[in-house]
Amino acid sequence: MIIDGKKTAAELREELKKKVAELKSTHNAVPGLTVILVGEDPASKIYVKNKEKFAKEIGMNSEVIRYPANVEEKVVLNKIKELNEDKKISGILVQLPLPKHIDKRKVIETILPGKDVDGFHPVNVGNLSSGYDSSIPCTPLGCYLLLKKVEKNLNGKHAVVIGRSNLNGKPMTQLLLKENCTVTITHSKTKDLKAECNRADIIIAAVGRPKLVKGNWVKKGAIVIDVGINKTDSGIVGDVDFDEVSKVAKAVTPVPGGVGPMTIACLLSNTIECFKKLN
Repeated sequence: MIIDGKKTAAELREELKKKVAELKSTHNAVPGLTVILVGEDPASKIYVKNKEKFAKEIGMNSEVIRYPANVEEKVVLNKIKELNEDKKISGILVQLPLPKHIDKRKVIETILPGKDVDGFHPVNVGNLSSGYDSSIPCTPLGCYLLLKKVEKNLNGKHAVVIGRSNLNGKPMTQLLLKENCTVTITHSKTKDLKAECNRADIIIAAVGRPKLVKGNWVKKGAIVIDVGINKTDSGIVGDVDFDEVSKVAKAVTPVPGGVGPMTIACLLSNTIECFKKLN
């Protein structure tokens, strides 16, 4: 089974469109998402353009504030503080990566936790790890929803998460623990990654290593979620060798067309949830 992220994301956006219409009817207002984009990173520009497009498609207000790469840090921080106070804004997102002279941590911590649609603020990170209500980072949330499309009951499953980043690996682990999975987090210092993967019912790969996970790393019937996006001479590939793994796995996400579309759909979902809490 190929897990169709494009189709699932489109279905989720349709649900969100109905929710926005209901909120407009009830509150006479709609969620508003503001994205701050610093610099001219090509991937970031495409990503932000898609966020704006889909936000408008479901009836939300959407705004992109653009700054040149040499903008002073205090200008960005002051803009975030201004957006924190603006009642029309439900969600604030600062597109990463940022130029080196801007402190990413300072930027994330300046965003009001209740408007942190990326789920990166320490308050949201702490709430997620404690099992409390929080904004959940969009990529792991997308992975989780795709996983649940294949297997509704994850109770007792052994999951291997490849990569321990704050963006995906760590929050993904918290979501899997919440589902009563036994979770192994692996990384560059793991001694025998292949052996760890061979034991897994679920593999989540997010390390940026093209075709790292081979067919003989995956036991028959496992579910494999590929978060990697790697540019190679032969085009865009994931962290999973799709051709090999698709022959043994129960289900696998393609790259592109897997987790990517879900990330933006989950961002829109987070913005609606922030609107509801703020109102």
